Parts: sequence; structure tokens; C-alpha cells
Amino acid sequence: MHMRRAFYIGRFQPFHLGHYSTICTIAKEVDELVIGIGSAQKSHDPENPFTAGERVMMIRHALEDADVKHYAIPIEDLQRNAVWVSHIISMSPPFGVVYSNNPLVIQLFREADMNVRQPPM
Repeated sequence: MHMRRAFYIGRFQPFHLGHYSTICTIAKEVDELVIGIGSAQKSHDPENPFTAGERVMMIRHALEDADVKHYAIPIEDLQRNAVWVSHIISMSPPFGVVYSNNPLVIQLFREADMNVRQPPM
């Protein structure tokens, strides 16, 4: 059987019940989930109060009892949309499907010929 691994990105500032619910929904469709922690370089300001490490820990603790096999990968912003998808691919384990409801994320991954699905909100 072929392993199904998906990718889901967010800033998770902070990780909340909406993220948890979305991840649990995605996990029902895949074997593993790569969780991209976007804007990993940002912290200590009102819009981005937590460090990437703190967000990794939030996700790990929140998913401890959820039976979701996952990898949390910090991903720094590039500010260059043309190479953003290849940057993510270079930072994470291989994945076959991307889950997002963000219009720009959807557009960039579709332009890279990736399978994109929109999870229920």
C-alpha cells in the first residue's frame, strides 16, 4: 500500500481549535501530515507573539491524544511567490496533496501542478 502524506500550512499564532479540527479532518484522509509552520522567523510582536519553537510545542501537545502522525516543519517567509512552493518542498518530507483554504496558497501550489484540496472550515 502506498503511503499518503499531505501538507497543511499556517502561522498558528496561536494554534487553536479551528486548526485542531481541520487537522483531525485531514488526518482521516491521509496516513501522515506535514504541518508547515509559516512565518517561522517572526515572533515577539502583537501579530506574531510566539516563536516557531513554541508553535511546534503547541501543535505537538495539542495532537498528543489525537492519533495524528505528523511532522511540524518551521518555514521562513521568502517574500518571493515564484519560488515559495519549491522552498516548501525543499524543507519538508515528500507529500502528494496540499490542504488549504488560503487563495494564494491554493494558486501557488496549483501553478506547481500539485493536488490541492480545501478542508471544511
